[in-house]
Amino acid sequence: MKKIITISREFGAGGGTIGQMVAKKLNYSYFDKEIIMKAATQANVDLEHFLRYDERVPHNFGFAQSLFDFYNKPLSEKLFQAQKEVIREIGEKGNCVIIGRNANSILKEFDHSLHVFVHAPTYYRLQHMKTLMPDTPEAKLSDELQAIDRKRRKYCTYYTDTVFGMANFYDVCLDTAKFGIEGCADIICELAQR
Repeated sequence: MKKIITISREFGAGGGTIGQMVAKKLNYSYFDKEIIMKAATQANVDLEHFLRYDERVPHNFGFAQSLFDFYNKPLSEKLFQAQKEVIREIGEKGNCVIIGRNANSILKEFDHSLHVFVHAPTYYRLQHMKTLMPDTPEAKLSDELQAIDRKRRKYCTYYTDTVFGMANFYDVCLDTAKFGIEGCADIICELAQR
């Protein structure tokens, strides 16, 4: 039986590291930024342009847009659709760990899937980020944490009509401050093998 594990995460909570550990322990494929690369290729958009619109909500149409542009989907929506197709292709192959990108909502009807949300208190996340980026001032890290989480919440709500981090939209929510990164990986592996 092929399985899918999606891991949504607050910035700095260690979700990416947990996902890599889970994939290694279970011998599953791991997907994070690779999804962006493949979606950009499928949407015929250069990667730099794609990254600028990644996880962003489209801006409202303004008076400056041409009539032609008005009848086309905004680029960010085209990119989301391309990314969605890539995630579904990965899910169909199974035995994979997918980090972020609203994969929990995109693959919600897939059997044998485990949707995880990884979170931690702000203080823990700041300490974790300081170990990864020791030269970055704490105030800047704090601003980044808030900005990225805000962006993820907005993106999640816009594209999936769900609430980022709300337990109803995941099978399990794990606090890395309580269980540790390795502990969370072990819990996910145990749940996936049931």
